[in-house]
This record gives sequence, C-alpha cells and structure tokens, in this order.
Amino acid sequence: MDRGGDKHQQQQQQQPQLSLAKISRQQRYNEWIFRDVPSDITIQVNGGAFSLHKFPLVSRSGRIRRLVAEHRDSDISRVELLNLPGGAESFELAAKFCYGINFEITSSNVAQLCCASDYLEMTEEFSKDNLGSRTEEYLESVVCKNLEMCVEVLQQCESLLPLADELRIVSRCIDAIASKACVEQIASSFSRLEYSSSGRLHMNRQAKSDGDWWIEDLSVIRVDLYERVITAMKCRGVRPESIGASLVNYAQKELTKKSSLWNPSGQTKVDINSAPTGHEKLVVETIVSLLPVEKLVIPINFLFGLLRSAVMLDCTIACRLDLERRIGSQLDIATLDDLLIPSFKHAGDTLFDVDTVHRILVNFSQQDDSEEDMEDGSVFESDSPHSPSQTALFKVSKLVDNYLAEIAPDANLKLAKFIVIADALPEHARTIHDGLYRAIDIYLKAHQGLTDTDRKRLCKMIDFQKLSQEAGAHAAQNERLPLQSIVQVLYFEQIRLRNSLGCSNEDEPKPMHQSWRISSGALSAAMSPRDNYASLRRENRELKLELARLRMRLNDLEREHVCMKRDMQRSNSRKFMSSFSKKIGKLSFFANSSSRASTSPSRHSYRTNSKVIERTCASTD
Repeated sequence: MDRGGDKHQQQQQQQPQLSLAKISRQQRYNEWIFRDVPSDITIQVNGGAFSLHKFPLVSRSGRIRRLVAEHRDSDISRVELLNLPGGAESFELAAKFCYGINFEITSSNVAQLCCASDYLEMTEEFSKDNLGSRTEEYLESVVCKNLEMCVEVLQQCESLLPLADELRIVSRCIDAIASKACVEQIASSFSRLEYSSSGRLHMNRQAKSDGDWWIEDLSVIRVDLYERVITAMKCRGVRPESIGASLVNYAQKELTKKSSLWNPSGQTKVDINSAPTGHEKLVVETIVSLLPVEKLVIPINFLFGLLRSAVMLDCTIACRLDLERRIGSQLDIATLDDLLIPSFKHAGDTLFDVDTVHRILVNFSQQDDSEEDMEDGSVFESDSPHSPSQTALFKVSKLVDNYLAEIAPDANLKLAKFIVIADALPEHARTIHDGLYRAIDIYLKAHQGLTDTDRKRLCKMIDFQKLSQEAGAHAAQNERLPLQSIVQVLYFEQIRLRNSLGCSNEDEPKPMHQSWRISSGALSAAMSPRDNYASLRRENRELKLELARLRMRLNDLEREHVCMKRDMQRSNSRKFMSSFSKKIGKLSFFANSSSRASTSPSRHSYRTNSKVIERTCASTD
C-alpha cells in the first residue's frame, strides 16, 4: 500500500511539472509565431501541439512536404511526428528556422538539431542553407575544435542513439577528443624539456604535467561512449599513464555516484539484478577491459579495489582472471591490507577470499618462472639473491607469511586451504621460516581439535634449520608441536651449537661463502670435485650411523612419552621441557663422535649442505 501511494504521489507531482513545461513552451511559441494569418496545420510532437502554417514548413522540410502532398485531396490539417529526435524542444527550434526566426546554435543543442534536421529532411535539396548544412558547419568548424564542446555533444548524443551514430556525430566527436588529447600531451612534453648542466636536452620528470587536464572532463560521459573514447586515445598513442589516470578517476566517480559499492553486512551476496548494481558491474568490466598492458601504470591498490568489486558484483570470470593476472605480476609491491579480500559467499565460509589469493600467488609464481626462463644466464645466476625476481620472491614470502598469520585464527579455515597458500611459493622463496612458524603456531592454537596426523602434516612445511635462535628456542618449548618436530628442533640446535664451537676453535676459519653447497652447484675453491665427493660420502656414512642409533633411542623415548604427558599435566610447560631436554641430553647423540675423530675427513663434517640434513632428518618421521 505504501509503495502504491508513493507512486501515485510521484505521478501527481510530475503532472504539474509537465503542464508547467507545456505552458512555458506555449508562451515562447506565442512570442515568435505571427497571428495575423490563421494557422492551417497543427503539428503534434510528443504530446505537444503546434498551430503553424504549411507554407514555411513545406518550403524547408521534405518530410512535412511529403505528408501534406499525400493528403492533398483531404486537405490535411493535423500531422503527428512520431519519434522525433529531441522531442518538442527540437521541433520548436526547427520551426523557428522555417519561419526565419533567429536563434543560436550551441554545443548543447547542435546534436538535437542535426538529428531533427535529418528526421525532417531539412537538406539543401529543398532549400539553400538549410538547417542540416548549418548544423554540420557548426559541428565541424566549432565543436570539433574544442575538447570540452565535444564532451558536451557526446552527453547530448546519449539520448539520440543510434541516429547520432548513423550521422557520425559520435565518431567525429570521439576522434576530435582523441586528437586534442594527443596534441595536449605532445605540447606538455615539449614544455617539460630543459637543458642540463652539461648542455644536453632532457625531460624534466619532476615537473608537473599539464597535458592531462581532460581527464576530469571525460568522467561525465556514459560508460559505452567513454569506452570508445579511451580506445581511440590508445590508437592515437596517448601515454599509458594518462590512460590509467583517466580510468582511475572515471571508476572512482562512477562506482560511488549512484550507490554505495560495498554491502554493509559484508557477508551476504549483493543483488546484482538491481539497476545501480548492474550499472556498476558494467563499469567494472569495461574499466578492466581498457586497462593498459604496461606494468606499474595502474596503482596496485586500485587493482585490488577493482577485484573486490568484481568479486562482489559477480563479474565475468575473464574479468576477474585478468585482474588476478595483473595483480600477480606486481605482487611484490602489495601490502597485507590489499590481500585481505572479504568473502562474499554464503555463511559458513571463511572471512576472507582465500581462493582468489591462491590464484594470485599462482600467477605470481608462473610470472616469476617465465621471467627466469627468459634470462640468458644459468639457473644458479637466476637464483642469486641479487636478481630482481629473487628480491620479489623474498618480499612476497614475507607478505604470504603475514597473510597466513592473519587468516589463521579463522575457525572456518580448512587445513587444506591453509597448506595450499603456504605451498604456493617455491621452496627457495623463504630464506628464514620464522614467519611461517608463527602462522602455523597461530593456526594450531586456534584449531586445537586437529589430529596428530594433521599436525605432523602442517609442521612438515617448516624447515627447522631456517629458524632463528629465538624462534628455535620458542619451538623447543612449544607444546602444540608434534613430538617429532620438537626432536628435530633440538637436533638442529645441537648441530648449530657444535658448529659454532668448531668454528671458534679453528685458527683460520673459512668464510661461509667458500663452503660447498649442493643446492647452488658451486664447487669449493679449497677442494677439488673428487675430494669433495669423497668427503661427502664419508659424512653421509657417519650421519647414517648416527641416525641408526637415534632411531633406537627414539623407540625408548616414545615409550616414555606416556609418562611425560602425566608430568606435563602436573607441572607447567617450562619445567616439563627442561626435564625433557635433560632426557634428550642423556641420549648422547654425539657421544661417540670423538672416538671416530680419526675416521672423520675434516673437522667440518657437520657443516654440510642443507639438503643432506633435510634428507637425513626426514627419515625420522
């Protein structure tokens, strides 16, 4: 009942407005029509009636002449013009022109007059200097010379399509806008040229560019016409930076002009069938299709904003995948807030859109691999810490670890999704695993119902050799970690301690970069390849013997595990771990190392490469 009453009230308000418009038009009409000769024809246009004379009309308009001639026998006195472009206002101006009344052709009415003259057939065939030729002359000599006028004419053409397109009004204005923007860009570039101290001519990058003033003007055009303007600018060679700035400005205005883009609830899907949302969906898809192919032209936070909008508005899959690919190509400059994309799915899902972030990471990894394949250098050179791709990997790995720590407390986050995000980057991306350990610890704390198998599966992603001393000390006392993980932490801590003691006793310690690393494939400068291979075999044999003894001790340790759990319940975690460390110490992992000193090839037997230690420690699982 309320909606019906509101609609009726709106109709009552519109009727007085329409009647006032008719009265105003009638008053203007009475001012210029001469009344000394009685009218002999009435023209009806969109509900409006004009009492006029046949002679002035048929002398200029071929359409009215034909209609009158067709009904000459019946002496027609009333003619209805259906679908006249511009309606009654356009016909009033055309009738004035037929009566010889002067009026001004402007950018606000030239499009309507062009279409009305074509509809009424007011061409040179029926009268010299007719309305059609006058409007065409104004369009070519005045409008197309001025960018602001072209924009205004395009706005007027929005209600005159497709006739305005058939008359090439739209295409001429678009070409003029693109040409003017290109000329302004060239002029601005010349104004920024200056001579350096050495006398060379160069471009001043810090000087403000004044050639992009047209960006604000284009924001008022309808999206379909705006798309054609930007496409024409690209063909003309307008700078990608200017195109990108225009797209950002247009999207920000259009997406906030009609309605709020974000759903206040944040969890339910938005109804995309409503008119404002349908418009916004069209805007997002159009903007994405117009994005320049050059990297770093569009701010990455704007790309993430478009992606959030595309997900919320349920845009096409191609649109979303294009945004994910663009974001993945420059993910190293993203922030944590950028990655926190809300999930707009049904209740029971995660708070953040983890699947979208995973696809972005896959795009980043593939882009990184493709760049490395294009390099002429070897694989070892591309893995160098100084290569740009490796630097990007380091940044993204920290970003991913922070993202994992942020989403880890989500109760609806499945273990498989957590693992797939953590494994999205290659192994060499993380030089230190403190961030990954922190995220896994938060997940274990928030999901205490995980089975022992799931906890082992989760902790296998951590390379305990890459933990810092502080993180290793924390992991050694972390009750949430599986027992095998704690054993590995203590094992590597003892290796680290033994290596540090060995280095301190050496008279001439070797720098770290001279040690032999299998992972990099670089040979030590101090030993030949054959000696290195023999040394590695001896070290592996020694480690296998120690691991065999460790397995035997580990069986006894697991039998004592039940008793340790009782001790854990009676005492706090610190006392328990100290007693646990004492028991581990009794196992004497390295007790017989001194007796085998004569068989060891060097005092650096424990400073082997990381992959050997990983392989030997993995066998303890």
